[in-house]
Amino acid sequence: MTLLGFRSYSCPVVDATPRGRGGERTREVIVETALRLFRERGYEATTMRAIAAEADVSVGTAYYYFASKEQLVQAYYDRAHAEHEVACRAVLASERRFAGRLDGVLRAWVRVSEPYHAFAVKFYKHASEPGNPLSPFSGETAPAREAAIAIYRQVVEGSADRIDPDLRAELPELLWLSSMGVVLYWVHDTSPGCERTYRLIDVMVPLIDRLVGLSHLPGLRGVAKDFITAMRELRS
Repeated sequence: MTLLGFRSYSCPVVDATPRGRGGERTREVIVETALRLFRERGYEATTMRAIAAEADVSVGTAYYYFASKEQLVQAYYDRAHAEHEVACRAVLASERRFAGRLDGVLRAWVRVSEPYHAFAVKFYKHASEPGNPLSPFSGETAPAREAAIAIYRQVVEGSADRIDPDLRAELPELLWLSSMGVVLYWVHDTSPGCERTYRLIDVMVPLIDRLVGLSHLPGLRGVAKDFITAMRELRS
């Protein structure tokens, strides 16, 4: 929606590969190779041995950097988030309207994710499985999820629009959840340049903007508070 390596895995094989600039290059080659093979062969059919062979490194070196295929996908999450964060900087620095900030962030995500569309289509069935460590809602992807929510926190905190204070605190996570709907639509979008996903954003952002704008009105403040209470209970 973040769309999204993690550091808590133990490596089955350790190779004395040097870190530093050369080590970072090796790591990038392994990631690029894995993403290509995932696209070409599918996630399940791609083994760590195949990734190592295609990357022209030993299996031990591949495991030195990534303990599993899951870690390689986590590296993709991290890369996608970093690219999204950079792509959002201009609109977050210049736009003060809530709708403009949200629209810019969502469009930036679709734009930077375009090169990974074929990979996402093949990979999504794994990420959508309940309990799968690659799910955007899993414990393993919590750092990537929090990083993505942080972007939507910038959307809210930098907005000059009037927003109910209680809703303002919960809104970043709610916006991230909304972005997951955009991600799902994008995965299945076969239109040229994902133009249907952009149209979805055109429709969705004004609706969210209206709801947020109405949240501080006396007649709707109680409804907003009930909704916030329900969200907090779901998280507990």
